[in-house]
Amino acid sequence: MGKYIEMKVHGLANSQVQSGAYALILAEQGGTRRIPVIVGTPEAQSIAIALEKIRTPRPLTHDLLVSLLGAYQVSISHVLIYKFEDGIYYAELSCTDGERDVTIDARTSDAIAIALRVRCQIFILSDILDECGVETGVEHKEASDDLGAPSGQFASDESVDEQQTRRWLRHASEQALHERLKKAIEEENYEYAMLCQEELKRRKEGEEETTC
Repeated sequence: MGKYIEMKVHGLANSQVQSGAYALILAEQGGTRRIPVIVGTPEAQSIAIALEKIRTPRPLTHDLLVSLLGAYQVSISHVLIYKFEDGIYYAELSCTDGERDVTIDARTSDAIAIALRVRCQIFILSDILDECGVETGVEHKEASDDLGAPSGQFASDESVDEQQTRRWLRHASEQALHERLKKAIEEENYEYAMLCQEELKRRKEGEEETTC
């Protein structure tokens, strides 16, 4: 068995292999390799919500699982991707209640969605990374500029596609952006909410650069 290599969530993108799916990109911490993990739309949405730190009106399934673990004083020390077979990554959660240590098998998408919420480390066996890792020549950084949520269809009335939505948001007032963000969260339209947050963040960062 190989050694453990720490991985970080680098971003989400539309899958170029499976229609209707997304590619979750994991990056080697302190390294330059990436691995794509194909995930379904619900899992991609849950991961994106955790990445963007969006507070939902009601808990999602992964939020509920984290709450249950906390209620019984069970913590997750780390996630390990331990096998790759037939195009599928297998993962496990290492849990403890202070007295017993338990390993629970999980889908990689679920394991990472939970890991992001409890902020535990994500590891992969070096043998798997050696086999599946894509060399990019670019070291992953914590505040990666290309970290993003999956694109898709938006229910907002002025939206035709993602690019048009982004153009509209760039011309909207800050008050309108906050109103749209609030409405999107209330309607559980998290993809649109994330675009609003991204535009607000872009403006804030632009203001900070201007004042420096």
